[in-house]
Amino acid sequence: MGASDLSAALWQERRELELLLFRLETQRLHLLAGNLQWLSFTASEVENVLDRLRFEALARSVESAAVAAEWGLPAQATLVELIAGAPAGTWAEILREHRAGLRNLLGQLSAAASTGQQLLRNLNPPGSSGASPVGVAGPGPGADTAETLDQLTVAANIERARNILRRTSQPMLDQYLDGELGQ
Repeated sequence: MGASDLSAALWQERRELELLLFRLETQRLHLLAGNLQWLSFTASEVENVLDRLRFEALARSVESAAVAAEWGLPAQATLVELIAGAPAGTWAEILREHRAGLRNLLGQLSAAASTGQQLLRNLNPPGSSGASPVGVAGPGPGADTAETLDQLTVAANIERARNILRRTSQPMLDQYLDGELGQ
């Protein structure tokens, strides 16, 4: 059942990538609406999907290596190499469809992450160190501790969200697809 298991792993990875795209879109909408109070939640949701994607990538690698061995290809064969080495029948076309779907999702994810990064950058006034978001003045004389703490929390959430967005690219998947992102 090697090729069937690989196809199932590719479907599962596609599902997680779609969920990641949804989470990034949700985060974008909250940022556009100015709902910074939800930033820690949306960042956590993105991070959770990224964690699951690592597992899915491992599962795909195992299944891919098994199929490669079954078809007489090197264990580290890319999806393009698997397509070329597929036996007569429908597997080449099924794998081509997976590749096209995954490449499309990677392109959408790249655009969504870029948009999210831009929105998060825009939360800081020009020339700032990135510590205080627009609309939140730095602690001035007589600022109470709660206000200062809220400002620091928002700034930390923005920085966390930026760091998580940097991790959304999937270079190993891009390499597996033969490094032709966007084509």
